[in-house]
Amino acid sequence: MPNRGDVWVSPHNGQWAVKVEGESEPPSVHATQEEAIERGRERASANESELLIQGEDGQIRERSTFGHDPREREG
Repeated sequence: MPNRGDVWVSPHNGQWAVKVEGESEPPSVHATQEEAIERGRERASANESELLIQGEDGQIRERSTFGHDPREREG
């Protein structure tokens, strides 16, 4: 399932949703942001895509890339 859409963790009706670009409905909704981030990381890793985490204000506060990293660097 590599390279599906990027995965977002964002506020959703007083809870936290894991959303995938290109899908109309969130695959999961969680009571805490921590739970949503855990599921989002799993999904982004499986998709080999990017995980974007929004704060309560909707601003992106963290992003992580899973899968192929085109930069060649040591370490």
